[in-house]
Amino acid sequence: MKDILEELVSGKINIEEAENLLKSENILEFDEIAKFDIKRNERTGFPEAIFAPSKDYDDLILIIKKYLEANDENLIITKLSHERYVKIIKDLGDNSFIFDYNKRAQILVIRKEISKKEPLAKIGIITAGTSDINIAEEARVIVEEGGCEAITSYDIGVAGIHRLFPQIAYMVREGVKVFIVCAGMEGALPSVVAGLVDVPVIGVPTSVGYGVGEGGRVALDAMLQSCAPGIAVVNIDNGFGAGVFALTIVKK
Repeated sequence: MKDILEELVSGKINIEEAENLLKSENILEFDEIAKFDIKRNERTGFPEAIFAPSKDYDDLILIIKKYLEANDENLIITKLSHERYVKIIKDLGDNSFIFDYNKRAQILVIRKEISKKEPLAKIGIITAGTSDINIAEEARVIVEEGGCEAITSYDIGVAGIHRLFPQIAYMVREGVKVFIVCAGMEGALPSVVAGLVDVPVIGVPTSVGYGVGEGGRVALDAMLQSCAPGIAVVNIDNGFGAGVFALTIVKK
């Protein structure tokens, strides 16, 4: 950055060229393996995240090490198996990092320090069944990492719909600004919730199901086809995306 500014002051480059160079410096490239957007938090309000499953372990640990060396932002690693988490802790060695791993959600947050701030808003997270909790927990980690308070209620789906109404009423009294609703099988729960509340609802289809519902496609199609207004739908099992979208809504 200093070199670029010196060239600008000396007249070797103009303002537009300096701006482009500074933008390009925001992208870090690690041995031609990964490119990181280290200014994403400043631009979007949420830090960079790594999707772990498709990466070779040696590449993954290299990316983590280089990222932590390069900046002070927290690092999020999603869909990370417990076996890989244990190996990462060992390979990073003795250091001052704080590791917060949610085994159920398979998500790791690496922090350099813990900071406590007043929550920006409250976000409600509910699931149709207990089998959907892992995806809801992924969303919860993201919501809390983004500075909001998550109010959760799990296993309150339409199979026992009497369980739903008291929980929704409680969250409305608490002033939640967004609902994240995770459901597999026929994916009906987001439609029901959207018919009861006056805030945005984010539907998260999960891959829970069997027969025609196996893999989550039926739940996805049902949520996309919902007749209740005010629903946005993310991809199957995308708790991370739901959490980020909820944060985007409350921060605008």
